[in-house]
This record gives sequence, structure tokens and C-alpha cells, in this order.
Amino acid sequence: MGERLDGGFDGGASLVNGVVRRTAGPWTPSVHALLDHLQAGGFSGAPQALGVDADGREMVSFLAGQTVGNARPWPSWTHSSSALTDVARWLRRYHAAVADFVPPDGARWREGETWQPGMIVAHNDAAPYNAVWNGDGLVGFVDWDMAGPVRRELDVAWVAFSWTPLHAPHVVAAEGFTDLDSRLPRLADFLRAYGWQGTTGDILDLIAERLTLQLTVMNQNAADDPTYQRMLAVGRDRDLAIALDQLATLR
Repeated sequence: MGERLDGGFDGGASLVNGVVRRTAGPWTPSVHALLDHLQAGGFSGAPQALGVDADGREMVSFLAGQTVGNARPWPSWTHSSSALTDVARWLRRYHAAVADFVPPDGARWREGETWQPGMIVAHNDAAPYNAVWNGDGLVGFVDWDMAGPVRRELDVAWVAFSWTPLHAPHVVAAEGFTDLDSRLPRLADFLRAYGWQGTTGDILDLIAERLTLQLTVMNQNAADDPTYQRMLAVGRDRDLAIALDQLATLR
């Protein structure tokens, strides 16, 4: 049976003989092509794709370290300045590693827009609950099932939103973050560590665009994807709508 791993809306994953196994989907071959590309390029910070098992479950390598799991509030490292800069630097390295990845013909993605040259395939959920951390800092991100094509700047916006964090106040309070006045300075620190060439005003506009896109994706996918149905059932769409409305107060 293996060890059940905490977290997630997909029913979780299990660790069996050192290999993570979880339910596969139509997007899994495309995600594994992405992970293969990262591995071939020497990128660390993502699991290795290991195919599917006899039961049709996706298999990927295990990234050892601490995760949020089901803890509330979240561990203190998720709100630390070192995690913020580690994630920004991870994202910059990831964008460099994925820049020349072209999805295979017929690629299917669970999230993301229609692929066009100039886009990247983003993780699309590089939030604290998918991060792995150890004593030396960020190890990488797991749960790549939401990966899909987006514009690079929208990916920067989404990750910045997740880690600053700019979510609705009641959401981040439950996660253990209460210093709301520090969010704009934290956003500036994130952008500086990433090497962002624009302004914080630019990124706030992009965050608004990315949140609007995510609300559309969630509602569209909920028509036939139980994971998104569970998200809507617990009000994730309402939380994002509140966060979107409150962005204007940060200017």
C-alpha cells in the first residue's frame, strides 16, 4: 500500500518503495514530457518522471524534505524571507530551463492556455503547499498535474501572489500570515530576487489578470473535473474573487 502523503484535492498520493504514485490523467504524458525535458537539462527542483505503474498510476521520484501537508497554520518557513527569495530564484532558473521546451504534438494540459511560440509551460501551482523545504532551503516543487502553457509574466505574477502572499486576508491568516503591511515590501523583494524588470504596479496588473484567468479556468474545469468541483465546494473561487477585489487597495 505504501505511505499516504498529506495534502491535495486529488485524493492524495502514496510513497511506495521510494516512488510517489498518484492518479494519472489525460495530461500525464504531457507533464512527463515536461519533466523529462527538465531532467535532460540538469534542472534540479522538480521530480523525475518514472512512467506509470501496472495500475495506471503516475510515478515520479520523491523529493525529500518538509512539506506543509495538512498543517494549519503553515510552518514558519513558508512565510520567511529566505523562502521568498529561494522561490523567486527557483522560478528564474525554471524559466531559463523551460524556455526551449516545445510541447509534443497533441499535448493535453489540465490548465493553461493554447500553446503559442513565446509561451512557457508553467507549473501553475508553485504555492507553499506544493513546496519541499529542508535545512538548506527550497528543494523544489511537487504536484505538476496543473502544468500548462502561459505567458512567462503571468507565471511570475501567480507565484508572487502565492508567496507574498496577496491572497484574501482571511485565507492568509488561517495559514499563519498576519503582517499584511509587509506584503508590498515582500513583493518588491520577490521581484528583485527574480530579476523582474518592471514595476510593482506592473505586476499587480498582471496578478489581477492571472486571478481573472484562474477563476475562469476553475469554473470551466468544474464541469467535468471532480478536483475543481471540490475547490468550488469549499469556496476557493470566492476567496480568489475577494483577493482580486482587494488588489486595488495595495496601490
